[in-house]
Amino acid sequence: MDRSRCKSCGSRSLIRDDVSGILVCSECGVVAELDDFQAHIGGISGPQGTFVRVGTSGTGSVLNYRDKKIFEAHKLIDDFMLKLGLSASRSEDVRDMVRRVTEGEFGQGDWFSVLIGACAYVVMRRESQSLPIAEVAAVIGCDGHELGRMVMRVVDFLELRGEFPVYDIAVAFERAVRSFSGFSRLPRDTIDTMRKQGMFLIQCAVKWFLTTGRRPLPVVAAVLVLVAKLNQIELEISDVSTELHAAVVTSKRRYKELLEALVEVSRALPWGKEVTVKNVLKNAPLVIQYMEMKSMKERVVEKKDSGAGQVDLGDAVSECLRKDVYDFDVAYLECESHYLDAKDKRDHQGPDVDRLDRIKISHECLALVYSKFLEERGSLPCSSENAKARGERRTDFDFHASKDWWKGKSQLSKRLMLKEILEKDVGLEVMPPSFVNGCIANERRRQKIDAAKRRIDRIMHPSASGPTDDCDSQTPSSVHRKKKRKRSQAIDVDWEDFIIESLLLHRVKEEEIEKGHYNTLLDLYVFNSGIM
Repeated sequence: MDRSRCKSCGSRSLIRDDVSGILVCSECGVVAELDDFQAHIGGISGPQGTFVRVGTSGTGSVLNYRDKKIFEAHKLIDDFMLKLGLSASRSEDVRDMVRRVTEGEFGQGDWFSVLIGACAYVVMRRESQSLPIAEVAAVIGCDGHELGRMVMRVVDFLELRGEFPVYDIAVAFERAVRSFSGFSRLPRDTIDTMRKQGMFLIQCAVKWFLTTGRRPLPVVAAVLVLVAKLNQIELEISDVSTELHAAVVTSKRRYKELLEALVEVSRALPWGKEVTVKNVLKNAPLVIQYMEMKSMKERVVEKKDSGAGQVDLGDAVSECLRKDVYDFDVAYLECESHYLDAKDKRDHQGPDVDRLDRIKISHECLALVYSKFLEERGSLPCSSENAKARGERRTDFDFHASKDWWKGKSQLSKRLMLKEILEKDVGLEVMPPSFVNGCIANERRRQKIDAAKRRIDRIMHPSASGPTDDCDSQTPSSVHRKKKRKRSQAIDVDWEDFIIESLLLHRVKEEEIEKGHYNTLLDLYVFNSGIM
């Protein structure tokens, strides 16, 4: 085909455009094929291209990549800060921390979202504000362990080890009370009362080592549910745990431990033997009132004329036997309460009453006084309404009928330092659960070591275990019993017993075996025993 003809109309009217240099048909306007390639020679200073010119990329309607990346990063930060409920100043601190970590480049992708959450957590922790890492991980949409690793990297990169305070569980509880959706319709004074009660119980839990080495949010959920029930507000611990991003099973376990601690405190009261985990909620107001009174007293009170302590349970028992709780006769209370309230007697009697301060009443004596009080109460004339309860202690009264059981005057209702919390006396002194469990585990391993030594001695010294019975003299029933006994003994031996036997045979010290580091001991004494 002739190249000078137009492919569309077949005419010979092809002309070259003055601007682009392309052949165009003057008759029909069809562009001819580009078969006249011309090489541009001259390097960077040579002639310019036809359609693409130097320096035009990224201008006009196309955004620059870096500017777009920074814009999207700021938008993502604002979105996460809004979901976390941080103020404008806190959001600006988070943005500045992200800028310092990335050296002004910011970023995109999943790692950048985790970095934003880590910076938000670090900013709130530096300000001693409670922001649970589980809540941040739920908002960001990542794993809690991944977020924790990023937090440590941010802290190390910015050298904030000295400015990173310890997580304050009291602040976490205050934040939970304010932000919990179930309390949104309650009066402000009720919420404030619950906050003080919860603060008291939280710091008692700290004193009882219920928070040592454990996640704080399950303890917060347990205390929040207990305080709500004390104020006649029904809450499900599963709902509270879900909203606080705490494990439901762990929260239930902490709630049970808190009830068990209250049961132990109630043992000091005259009726404490009847208090169990199932009915401790009905007795909780009086138990907490007793704890509050104990915390307001000095731990050690010394006097010049005597080294004995003061009466420590008189006020608590006197308060528990008031009329509005037990519905006793006023005349009887006035004539029988003189031996319970020494302070009132001191106001209208002579100086001999000062000797009461030198009397140390034991718990058994108080229980005896209380029993005598019940017996004398049963012999008094009473109305038909109280006739059913004559001669025995009433157990069906409403503990919540007394509205003033909570005083709120104890210092434990406010935030205290750990040293101050440990110095307070709330009626119960316990050891850390981890220490107690460790002692129990050591005792269990001690018993396994002794049993393993006996088994080894029976095998290595069979004559010392006594004469064996002749097989011919044994009846089928005795053989069956022996096989059954051996089978039951074999079931009692588990993998731990075999490991202990191996370690004993390799002459490992029993004190080291009691610690329970089996893998380390096996590596040192068993598998590497032949390597010198």
